[in-house]
Amino acid sequence: MIVVAGESLIDLVPDGADGPLSPLLPRPGGGPYNTAVALGRIGAEAAFCSRVSTDAFGEALVGGLRAAGVATGLVQRGPEPTSLAVASVGPDGSARYGFYVEGTADRLFTLPERLPEGVRAVAFGTCSLALEPGASAYEALLRRSSRDGVFTLLDPNVRPGLIPDPAAYRERFAGWLPYVSLLKLSEEDAAWLGGSPAGWLERGPAAVVLTRGARGLSVLTRAYEVSVPAVRVRVVDTIGAGDTVNAALLHGLAGRDPAALSREEWRELLSFAARAAAVTCTRAGAEPPYGHELGDA
Repeated sequence: MIVVAGESLIDLVPDGADGPLSPLLPRPGGGPYNTAVALGRIGAEAAFCSRVSTDAFGEALVGGLRAAGVATGLVQRGPEPTSLAVASVGPDGSARYGFYVEGTADRLFTLPERLPEGVRAVAFGTCSLALEPGASAYEALLRRSSRDGVFTLLDPNVRPGLIPDPAAYRERFAGWLPYVSLLKLSEEDAAWLGGSPAGWLERGPAAVVLTRGARGLSVLTRAYEVSVPAVRVRVVDTIGAGDTVNAALLHGLAGRDPAALSREEWRELLSFAARAAAVTCTRAGAEPPYGHELGDA
């Protein structure tokens, strides 16, 4: 089983009309939530670990997990409202967000006593690692999972508007790296964090995957670098594309050590992730593909 730990929220996405006051459509979202749904859709055994509101949006979010076949036994529930992310989509399909997160359910996540038997990987990232008090609980789960020998993936998916002290966040990020098996991040995240893949590899991860938008994906290990091109599609928006890459990587690795993969094995895995992300980009909002749309990893 793969556990995805982090927030769920509602993306308010423009319906396609022009102008800043376009009607907004509510869609399930949040990086970790999207990753969990993508895992379920492509056929992985997955569970979501978070705190979700009991409001109408929260019920819809839990329903989406169940519809994708994602286990919800690790989902904590509470009466606090659901977080909202208002998206604005650029001409190239890229998305920017404004967040409404004060007093919301996902911020009050608490460390679970234990994870189920048979967990082979836990994924972390996005707002959940930036917003206290829940951020400390997710960080504790990351450290505990790593110490227990469980594979960990970190996608910081940086949202600068939610980070009041960038220097403190960057220091905290560096402190996570010894507990990370695979670091995945966008070029924009890498630039904001200010480090380098070589430096991050020295701190602990076995591999670093960089997403480069229309220029594809790359993986860097201590031994080599491999890149693949993006799959050319008509982009509606890029919402959820990076989260789909997370799911494809977790599913495709299937418990293998990233450092043990050959160049060709990494090329096949990155190509699978690129195909999955491309399908997501052809749809409005975070709508990851199903296994039958992708073929083999």
